Amino acid sequence: MSETTFSSFDTMVDKANRLLRDIEEANGWPKERRKQSYAALRAVLHRLRDRLSVDGATHLGAQLPTLIRGVYYDGWKPSETPVKLSGEEFFQRVRDDFPYSVDGGIETVVRTVLEALKRYVSEGEWDHLRSGLPNSLAAVLP
Repeated sequence: MSETTFSSFDTMVDKANRLLRDIEEANGWPKERRKQSYAALRAVLHRLRDRLSVDGATHLGAQLPTLIRGVYYDGWKPSETPVKLSGEEFFQRVRDDFPYSVDGGIETVVRTVLEALKRYVSEGEWDHLRSGLPNSLAAVLP
């Protein structure tokens, strides 16, 4: 395997780790809680993905860092989307998927994950994402 391939893979790993660090820092979690930041990211990504139309989910997925894109699409069933959820139902589904108890509650975790994700998505795509969600859920987006 060429050095370029390793360099590209290292870059993908670095971007994924940077996103997880952003979540940890925003929540005040130490690096030792990496499994927790990953669980938060995964739970939010899956609920968001499932709430969007197939086109909307695909457009968002295309902008995510490569390794995070794999997490995003893992287990996706496009034929079963979109799943209609209000803001409170969205939080409840994330809470169901996130096995940790944290200060500030699940709403804080969701908001910090979305803030971190927003850095990787173009402003136009973020606006498109917001417009494709019901008001109660769009209000959660930074």
